[in-house]
Amino acid sequence: MSRPNRLQSLVELMEELNSGRMTSIEATQSRLEATRNWQPKINAFISFDEEEAGQAAIKSDLARKRGETGLLLGAPLAHKDMFLRNGGRSSGGSAILAEIQGNDDATVIDRLNKAGAIEIGRLNMSEFAAGPTGHNAHYGHARNPWNPDHITGGSSSGSGAAVASGCTYAALGSDTGGSIRLPAIMCGLYGLKPTYGRVSRYGAMPRAWSLDCVGPLARSAADAALILTVIAGHDPKDPTTSRRSVPTWQQLINKPVKGMTIAKARGTPFGPIEKETAEAHESALNAFASMGAEIVEVDMPNFDDLYAAADAISKTEAAALHGKWMRERPDDFSVHVYSRTEAGFVVPAHVYLASQAARANVLRDFCIRAFSDADALLIPSITTPVPTIAETDEGEPGAIQSMVAGITKATRPFNYLGLPGLALPLGLSSKGLPLSCQLIARPFSERTLLSLGHAFGEMRGEDGMAPTLPK
Repeated sequence: MSRPNRLQSLVELMEELNSGRMTSIEATQSRLEATRNWQPKINAFISFDEEEAGQAAIKSDLARKRGETGLLLGAPLAHKDMFLRNGGRSSGGSAILAEIQGNDDATVIDRLNKAGAIEIGRLNMSEFAAGPTGHNAHYGHARNPWNPDHITGGSSSGSGAAVASGCTYAALGSDTGGSIRLPAIMCGLYGLKPTYGRVSRYGAMPRAWSLDCVGPLARSAADAALILTVIAGHDPKDPTTSRRSVPTWQQLINKPVKGMTIAKARGTPFGPIEKETAEAHESALNAFASMGAEIVEVDMPNFDDLYAAADAISKTEAAALHGKWMRERPDDFSVHVYSRTEAGFVVPAHVYLASQAARANVLRDFCIRAFSDADALLIPSITTPVPTIAETDEGEPGAIQSMVAGITKATRPFNYLGLPGLALPLGLSSKGLPLSCQLIARPFSERTLLSLGHAFGEMRGEDGMAPTLPK
């Protein structure tokens, strides 16, 4: 059961369900109660269906009595509202997609269903996954459970808010420039952006098809590993998926820290870092060193160049995806999502093509530089405190471009490289807001990241920190 001032983890829940100490009905009703209490404060959900979730929980308990099993049998979850459902509607945070009925299930949803998970609702998000703050003109802004005056991060805004508040045990998000990691960073969670191709995108609303990744936000590295085990692996419906085998979730967190080498960047490649954030990073490095990891310094490439290449690709592909709607239904876009996407129409073709053509060589050079003598790289996630909603309110379109660049400057380059990244929570600042860093590793090295995250969380004992319900 839940510990004082802590939220129960997904792994703990499954232990209780499998042992019979808790029923799915009890777990689901408790999450629905949390949702009723938190939703007016944080606007994490676009929709939730108590009756449907309750019926699914009853079926899960009956299935377990019949001897049926599943890695997530009876676990109540909720996900970013951008995954296709057969016969259902997924809004994508937009006015347009909410009108379209799905004719198939997204692969990740299908795999979660087959593992026995229950879905209690659809989570808020930035419109068309086009924003790092969580602002949404159609469904309202998601708000940070630690302080509702502050942003959740985006575009998987509801996922961050719902997991941090305890409305759901874990949630899926998507990441094109940081949209899993940023909400995890700002809400005090673990957020895993897998290697490009590790998880199927079939049935997931695209933002930029050559950058998009789908992955979990969770309250522990073990929870993220459990979700990854279910959703990862080759999918014939998505030819970009890898055929590499997927470890069990226990294998994903059991790599010893002792003997690993963690690199830190020499200097400040992302610019000046706020004092408390820098101190938290140093504390994290010291913690890993105390567990037997070697810490080394490495020179980093020009991240501005990587950011610019990722930005050119993201804008161009988004414009191609949304061009028809932008011509025919411009009033159904918020002003800022329209202007941000419209910028893709003026990216020269040779810039887009050159950015794509360079990716393999840039990835090779980066891995040589960062990982020749290291297993993982610990770097900033954001360099400033978590901003307020007012500070990031989307004013003039020109100003929004600068704001987006400031928030995503340390996350977007790794979508261009296709590398796996894990947002790692580092406790709370003096103002009671989450601090974080990110761990980056070689392609398909999720085990390294999750093992480091798990060991760090076990050492600190702060996983599942629970915010207080605002009055």
